Amino acid sequence: MIQKSKYFAHKHAESFKDQSIAETYRFRPPYPAETFEILAGLSKGEPKRVLDVGCGIGNIARNLVAYVDQVDAVDFSQPMLTEGRNQPNGDHPQLHWLHGRIEDVALEPPYSLITAGESLHWMEWETVLPRFQQLLVAGGYLAVVEHVTQPDHWSLLSKIIPRYTTNNDYEPYDMMAVLEKHGLFKTVGTRQTQFVPFPQSIDDYIASYHSRSGFSKERMGLEQATAFDQEAREILFATYNDGIVPLQIASNIIWGLPQGA
Repeated sequence: MIQKSKYFAHKHAESFKDQSIAETYRFRPPYPAETFEILAGLSKGEPKRVLDVGCGIGNIARNLVAYVDQVDAVDFSQPMLTEGRNQPNGDHPQLHWLHGRIEDVALEPPYSLITAGESLHWMEWETVLPRFQQLLVAGGYLAVVEHVTQPDHWSLLSKIIPRYTTNNDYEPYDMMAVLEKHGLFKTVGTRQTQFVPFPQSIDDYIASYHSRSGFSKERMGLEQATAFDQEAREILFATYNDGIVPLQIASNIIWGLPQGA
């Protein structure tokens, strides 16, 4: 058993069923368009049927479906799926929303590619990586997509985050290294997109924090959530007095072979 996997899968993942997280998820930075060109190129064979796991509101699925033949988007949070359907391209005829845990939800393989956008760390690795291997076409890839922002998302408010987060027992670790060490994944390639500008209002930037497990408004409580917003606004306006955070965004894509079946 890999303890870190169980820790994330069972202790904090449930927060993504909170309504406040689903409603604020749209304030997270998007993925640059280049991301979806790269992902489509990683799809093996025809037809190009993609499985997007831990899809949230479909920030990968709703964009990637324009490049492939079909996307099955899976999440265990009904509020996330409901929000995703109401976002741009959420009603695309070749985008299928599926509610359930990726560990055991009913699926229709084979898939030419599996994508995971900052969601794999919440899953039970010993279950899902072997399952991914079986769901894919022969030699098919799992592609993990990470956001990259300049300035780093956590650095701007690093002085106050420890006082407000409800995930104060988090310990950083290298997920991909852990998966490789335990024989659950073999990296084949990595690629980072070009940075593109993403100017965001301070209010929207602060709202994006409430889409993260440690800042769910239901779990923080109204008083703490309001205090965080006020203090964050003061800090950010001191640096960005025009009210705009001039973010630069990119995607880092790691693809390889899930193993362990």
